[in-house]
Amino acid sequence: MDPLVALLCLLPLCPGLAATATSCPRNVNITGGSFTLSQGWAPGSVLTYSCPPGSYPSPASRMCRSNGRWQTLGPTGSSSRAMKATCRPIHCPAPVSFENGMFSPRLGAYPVGANLSFECDEGFTLRGSPLRSCRPNGVWDGETTVCDNGAGHCPNPGTSVGVVRKGSSFCLGDKVTYSCASGLVLTGSAQRECQDSGPCYPLAPLSPEMPDVAPALGTSLSHLLGATNPTQKKDENVARKIQIQRSGHLNLYLLLDASKSVSEEDFEIFKQSASSMVDRIFSFEINVSVALITFASEPNIIISILSDKAQDVTEVTYHLENAQYKGHENGTGTNIYKALYSVYIMMNNQMALLGMETMAWQEIRHAIILLTDGKSNMGGSPKPAVDGIKDILNIKQNRNDYLDIYAIGVGQLDVDWAELNQVASQKDGEKHAFKLPDAAALRQVFEHMLDVSRLTGTICGVGNMSANASDQERAPWHVTIKPRGQETCRGALISDQWVLTAAHCFLQAKDHSMWRVIVGDPGSRWGKEFLIEKEVIHPGFDVRAKEGQGILEFYGDDIALLKLAQKVKMSTHARPICLPCTMEANMALRRSQGSTCRDHEAELLTPKIIPAHFVALNGSKLNMKLRTGTERARCIEVVSQDRKTFPNLTDVGEVVTDQFLCSGMEGDANPCKGESGGAVFLERRFRYFQVGLVSWGLYNPCYGASDKNVRRKAPRGAPPPRDFHMNLFRLQPWLRQHLEGVLNFLPL
Repeated sequence: MDPLVALLCLLPLCPGLAATATSCPRNVNITGGSFTLSQGWAPGSVLTYSCPPGSYPSPASRMCRSNGRWQTLGPTGSSSRAMKATCRPIHCPAPVSFENGMFSPRLGAYPVGANLSFECDEGFTLRGSPLRSCRPNGVWDGETTVCDNGAGHCPNPGTSVGVVRKGSSFCLGDKVTYSCASGLVLTGSAQRECQDSGPCYPLAPLSPEMPDVAPALGTSLSHLLGATNPTQKKDENVARKIQIQRSGHLNLYLLLDASKSVSEEDFEIFKQSASSMVDRIFSFEINVSVALITFASEPNIIISILSDKAQDVTEVTYHLENAQYKGHENGTGTNIYKALYSVYIMMNNQMALLGMETMAWQEIRHAIILLTDGKSNMGGSPKPAVDGIKDILNIKQNRNDYLDIYAIGVGQLDVDWAELNQVASQKDGEKHAFKLPDAAALRQVFEHMLDVSRLTGTICGVGNMSANASDQERAPWHVTIKPRGQETCRGALISDQWVLTAAHCFLQAKDHSMWRVIVGDPGSRWGKEFLIEKEVIHPGFDVRAKEGQGILEFYGDDIALLKLAQKVKMSTHARPICLPCTMEANMALRRSQGSTCRDHEAELLTPKIIPAHFVALNGSKLNMKLRTGTERARCIEVVSQDRKTFPNLTDVGEVVTDQFLCSGMEGDANPCKGESGGAVFLERRFRYFQVGLVSWGLYNPCYGASDKNVRRKAPRGAPPPRDFHMNLFRLQPWLRQHLEGVLNFLPL
């Protein structure tokens, strides 16, 4: 038989032989670690190694080539010589120098868990961390240690561990430059003016997590990512904010990596992360357009910035949820250059449409968020595309705020850290490249990127959700009401001049002329006292109204309004909460214009158990669950057990009328005396809505405690704790009577 004919017969009849000929060898185990395969042993499959904490894989990954051989992937996907895979211990770099002091121990590199201690020479003061520990990701904890004598106009900026600094004069206008010792890569700006440098990270492993991200999310990201807190010092190492303002326009470009080095699971995390960012950015009711692009070898433009869909959150979310990882299976390389170049083309088309010299074009701010592992293995350097974008936006020193490029790795990715840092914006004292463990961490980082300080309008229900925001920034509508001395009640700002609170607060003093309302944080310069111009107490409120029925205290119609003598200037510490049944709340809920008050009640209070919050005496946000329907009946029935207050009660409904919401069952925090009048509120679509106000309860958990942070459990034998809150849906006629013209009410 002709050999060629024999070969043609062999291929269809013996598929197993053909597969064996092109599959890659299986002798790829890694000493001390494990590996995963994206497509088994077939060509195109990516093999990814992983190691225990404190070590890193070398090499990090390999790809099965069509010739049946494994290709070891370097930082840019290039082939390198074959090597035995092994888990190598992670080390932290050694200080290159330490001025005006000494450090110990002196080693060439430091194992995970090792400590470095610093001391200063006589006459110099130590700033930063005197003791630093080597973290499992190869990064030193703490802050850069500096020995300074204060002789310069600016403080000594110090030198991070592993960094080489040029420049030792710190007079006005002097600059210093930074570079890394061998085997390290610099993050942040290479040039500073009296500021600390970015830390250096080991090139191996290639994907260290950002230092202190995970532990800081529960406490503070201020040293790493910055904060929306306007008291933040300008010279701290912070990320530039995406500026939120109701005038002007923001273009947000979301680029999602769908290449082979990113798994389908990671791509889903990218989608989840992007969806969270879209939902949050649209919650501010600002002029924003969102472009969606997925990319591998080629970009796929899902929504262009010029499309009408780009300004519709429903459309953006829908297309994002339906973005397909498999849409790039015919071109699985990573071409970041082409992805960014597609953004450049969009910008060019928009400029041509609006006119290069028009304010409509020049005042648009642009934020590009690249969700990727950074492993660009084709298309060349993305720098020319970035340069083109800067050129078309005319990015100069006075226009730096008009463009920010963030490169973010999310999930358990083997990230090319050097590439991420190269793509991201390089701005003095700022970070634009992050490696984060999951979408929840990204949401926190995104909160830090958002700068709401310019949001000066009376947009309701906007709280700062970042991890290191102050209590007042998280609930900026919360106010304190007090006479001359002691604090007596709380309330909620519902417009720039009106406060909603409880009527029973005003039983304590007949002369209210000396009362004050503190708006903002009462413990800082952000708190301001306001006189009360007018108080409106519900005429139906009478705590003794049912004494004849054996009900010693009755809190029906326990609601009041205060008009402040001056309007409140909106800030991150002072904003109104959203009141349901208003146009303002309707926009925040993203409901249609034809919605009614009943629609709002159905959306906010339909479930039988509704998670809600109130603000404690110490300013922290505490959790409760509101009970409706049959759950409400179970919640209120224990009132009959309080024989001291209600000795002859036969009908609980006489005390707890339909005006009241009920909480205080299993797992709920109970309000204390002094928290009356405060908002009972819910979060929906990243905005806050007041559905009730704290009125009364069966138990005061702060009784006898001098510490505002202490809440005691009810003693055994006492009636179970229950708390009752005025339901604002049941008080609509009275609210409309006094707030018509202040708020825009929907039909009932």
